[in-house]
Amino acid sequence: MEHIINIASVFLILVNFRLLATSRIMACIQALSFQALLLGIVLVILHPVGNLLVIISLIVTTIIKGMIIPWFMRRTTLKVGVDRELEPFIGYTPSIVIGALLLGVCIFISNRLGILTEKTINFFIPITLFTMMSGLFLIIARKKAITQVAGYLSLENGIYAFGMAFTVSEPLIVEIGILTDVFTAIFIMGITIYHINKEFDHIDIDRLSLYHGGK
Repeated sequence: MEHIINIASVFLILVNFRLLATSRIMACIQALSFQALLLGIVLVILHPVGNLLVIISLIVTTIIKGMIIPWFMRRTTLKVGVDRELEPFIGYTPSIVIGALLLGVCIFISNRLGILTEKTINFFIPITLFTMMSGLFLIIARKKAITQVAGYLSLENGIYAFGMAFTVSEPLIVEIGILTDVFTAIFIMGITIYHINKEFDHIDIDRLSLYHGGK
């Protein structure tokens, strides 16, 4: 089982770099769905098989994060007619370099925590931190509101995975609270993105200041 977690962790790293490296919004959404699937696999392995809370949490993770929210984001993307992030604040090659540096920082931080005991968890924790950092970086470095939503989801996935690694018996209560906030935020963001695009013919958040400055 340790090998499965290690393999899933490697795939999580690749998914995070995929988020940082691609300009295609649909590819970002697919990567987020894959993130949810990987976290579901790790959840089953880290916690006792047959535990009802684990089963419920797995269903919540895979269905809502892996299917419902990505479907809503795809629907919003098709409505606004935007398929690429062409002019981000930080380019894609620098994003990959920064991502590699962030991964190194996360490994350093996890080694300094001093609260990790199991070898498997020691390998998984830096990946959860890297997932959080990657999501935060997307929020800062991208212009399109939809891509920033993807970063927000990645950030939440990292927070959830970090808590999941340490919570042995009661992962569900905290997860439901976080997930409810995320689902509400995504719903509101989707409506806002649609109306912004309808009113201004674009969803570049930096260009909204031009309208404000012109008044």
